[in-house]
Amino acid sequence: MLEKKSAALILEDGSRFDGYSFGAELPTTGEVVFNTAMTGYPESLTDPSYAGQILVLTFPLIGNYGVPSPERDEWGILNFFESEKIHIQGLIVSDYSFEHSHWNAVKSLGEWLAEQGIPGVYGVDTRAITKIIREHGVMLGKIAIEGVAEPAEFIDPNVENLVAKTSCTDIIEYGDGEHKVVLVDCGCKYNIIRCLLKRGVRVIRVPWDYDFTTLDYDGVMLSNGPGDPSLCGATVENIRKAFAVGKPIFGICMGNQLTSIAAGASTYKLKYGHRSHNQPALEVGTDRAVITSQNHGFAVNPEGLADGWTPYFINLNDGTIEGVKHSHKPFFTVQFHPEATSGPVDTEYLFDCFIDKIIESKR
Repeated sequence: MLEKKSAALILEDGSRFDGYSFGAELPTTGEVVFNTAMTGYPESLTDPSYAGQILVLTFPLIGNYGVPSPERDEWGILNFFESEKIHIQGLIVSDYSFEHSHWNAVKSLGEWLAEQGIPGVYGVDTRAITKIIREHGVMLGKIAIEGVAEPAEFIDPNVENLVAKTSCTDIIEYGDGEHKVVLVDCGCKYNIIRCLLKRGVRVIRVPWDYDFTTLDYDGVMLSNGPGDPSLCGATVENIRKAFAVGKPIFGICMGNQLTSIAAGASTYKLKYGHRSHNQPALEVGTDRAVITSQNHGFAVNPEGLADGWTPYFINLNDGTIEGVKHSHKPFFTVQFHPEATSGPVDTEYLFDCFIDKIIESKR
């Protein structure tokens, strides 16, 4: 075990949580959020939806299975990560495991954080931090490291277009399947691509603001992504153009929010967001409830939805909208993550629904 160096998480309300540093010995600022999942930190840390955020993991023991190997699949996609790098600003845990053991581990969590310039703090009361956030809502925070100058101010990541920062900058194609799906990259998780490819789809991944309606395609996938959806006006305009084209559309997380805006709704910031593996959602008009993986800080206000649009799923914990669909056009979205990674795969069937709509539209 390395010599301990003091570190602290400081919240904008003045709360201070003193612990010890692991990872990069660098100060940082961001929006402090919590995730209640028991496993899946390699996937969560590389999820672009966490861009700009200091992540508090509520499960007490973190790091015990290390970090997996960076091997890639036949399409050149990392097998065990959701993007090419860590996207969080910093990591807060209760008990960091300096000793890790897993058949596929190649390094420790601390080593991985250090390599990518991400600070971590352990030895703090993550339950107390979570209770503050649940009561007062998400707030800005700073990580201070012993012997390093503390950040001068709190910085709100949501004032900038985080989607633009995490999206690809060029068109990338994967696979050679029969159906051509444009994937609008708003900060896309790799498993969305994998779920399409294993269903025989040719994926055309485009930047967040690219006018994909100029391309030859059979369907549109709108990906997850970080930050405030109201800053993505270019994507919204392209989605409206896609409504006119009429080909199947499937939106996930940020994709749900942007599609809803294009359909006349608005979005608002949740008090502390949904970040876990056990969010229950009910399919509207049925008795079907599903357990979902979620990671978002904004939600859809359905007031203003144009005729033909209705809620698809609702969250059984707080009643928030978990997706919308069109009554007679092949458009639907979900706020949760059917591709999971990490989390339950109960709703991966929605990818099959999307492919079915593509097949039907081509008849």
